[in-house]
Amino acid sequence: MSKPQKSLIGQSVDDVVCACRDGWTLVRTRGPSQVQFWFIALVIGIVASCAAIAFRFGIETLQAWLYGTDDVAHLHSIAAELDWWWILLIPMVGGLAVGLILNRFTDDGRVRSVADVIEGAALYEGRVERRKGFASTVASFITLSTGGSTGREGPVVHLAAILSTFVSRAIRADGITGRDLLGCAVAAAVSASFNAPIAGALFALEVILRHFAVHAFAPIVIASVAGTVINRLVYGDVTEFLIPNQNILAFYVELPAFLILGLLCGLVAVILMRTIFWADDLGTALQARSGLPRYLRPMVAGTLLGAIAIFYPHIIGVGYETTSDALTGRLLFHEAVVFVIIKIFAVAITMAGRMGGGVFSPSLMVGALTGLAFGIVATAIFPDVSGEGTLYALAGMGAVSAAVLGSPISTTLIVFELTGDWQTGIAVMVSVSLSSALASRLVDRSFFLSQLERRGVHLAAGPQAYLLSTFKVASVMRGVDHPRAADAEACAKLIQEGTYVAEDLTLDQAMPILEATGSTFIPVVVTSTGDGPPELRGALFQIDALRAFNRALAATAAEEHS
Repeated sequence: MSKPQKSLIGQSVDDVVCACRDGWTLVRTRGPSQVQFWFIALVIGIVASCAAIAFRFGIETLQAWLYGTDDVAHLHSIAAELDWWWILLIPMVGGLAVGLILNRFTDDGRVRSVADVIEGAALYEGRVERRKGFASTVASFITLSTGGSTGREGPVVHLAAILSTFVSRAIRADGITGRDLLGCAVAAAVSASFNAPIAGALFALEVILRHFAVHAFAPIVIASVAGTVINRLVYGDVTEFLIPNQNILAFYVELPAFLILGLLCGLVAVILMRTIFWADDLGTALQARSGLPRYLRPMVAGTLLGAIAIFYPHIIGVGYETTSDALTGRLLFHEAVVFVIIKIFAVAITMAGRMGGGVFSPSLMVGALTGLAFGIVATAIFPDVSGEGTLYALAGMGAVSAAVLGSPISTTLIVFELTGDWQTGIAVMVSVSLSSALASRLVDRSFFLSQLERRGVHLAAGPQAYLLSTFKVASVMRGVDHPRAADAEACAKLIQEGTYVAEDLTLDQAMPILEATGSTFIPVVVTSTGDGPPELRGALFQIDALRAFNRALAATAAEEHS
């Protein structure tokens, strides 16, 4: 009797294995169905959130070892008691390690972060660079552990994008599926990092995918909730910041003050962003002029950070202790102002030194300090009609970070989820709306889109500005053997005049040349390696380019409204 039973069990196992294999084949060849995709979203949410938690835990562990404390939540207080040479040495050595890693694994020495994830979503079907991305994650991990003055959300978002890229490649996902998977991974990572499920989902939609398509909402929410569950299993159901006093807003009378605060925070956010870009340009110019090796640039930045931290240890790491002090009103006016200035310079040095990290946590700190300083003045001038001064710190925290990230909706919600204070929504929303509106006019909508604009990637203006760059001329041109190919004599004449485009160009590069000729087509060539004339490969017709552009616009609109 045992043999037939064993045979039955074995047959059942074989049937399950075959079913799984057939299901995997179906997913790879035809793409996942809606229900299958929800399960994939859940799995990728769990994996991405575990990676985010591991990243955070690793930073805290290394920080505790380097700075000799078990309480990294009060890191700057502990660092203030250490020997000055140790404070200087830690970021210096960390910067050297970062430089060596980036020099070995990247071709430009640049850390990949949120801007690259946005670019991957828009231009590369939800895929990002994996090898360079992993190197960037390790570099950012070292930076944040050794005193770099940035945040952990940038590398966590990119790490999640790497994981989703592996899945997208494994199932051969199309552009829509790849972007949805990317959104799921990012939402899970953000919610796991900050215990903020609502903001995590909206961050993925608002910042990364930059649309609110209904078809993407359910799987992204599933992944975001999974990330929050993982966070609460590890850290418990607690908020990042504890605000002991209830904030009370004197409605109507006090609202104009929050309008002014929003404008002030918008200007501070612009100063923060432009200081980072200015420092990056200055660092690049000085590196070129001095002949400094690329791998030493982060070490120089680490040395500068260490020198600042000797006097102002508040700049070390994400700065949650200082942010908490601002939200609870434990700082004086002059302290808040000085810390804002020092933090902006510290963030600029870290980013310009190519050390890695994100800008969200620094913008929270700068915003809370700005709001507190403003609140101290406002409540002193109008004490009879003012609420709690710390309410201004809360509103300022949301206003600066929203302007920097270009995400007023998700940032407003993440401020609530980080603090647990839902009673002051109007004050925060008013400040956030004004700061975002002002800052978006002075930069290219956000810090990340401005970064891409500086690299020549034009995403800020919308799909109509960047979709042409997704097409190679060779994919749209009519070859010489095409039934409706361009006239060979006309092409030869244009080539002789020097009017042609290379087949490896993109349409956004070729269209201005085509329009300048006033012709309906332009020859497409491959340049000779020697002194010979260019070889004709075909012709790019204006009607073909416009037709491809129109199809891409229609597909983008269909995805965003599905």
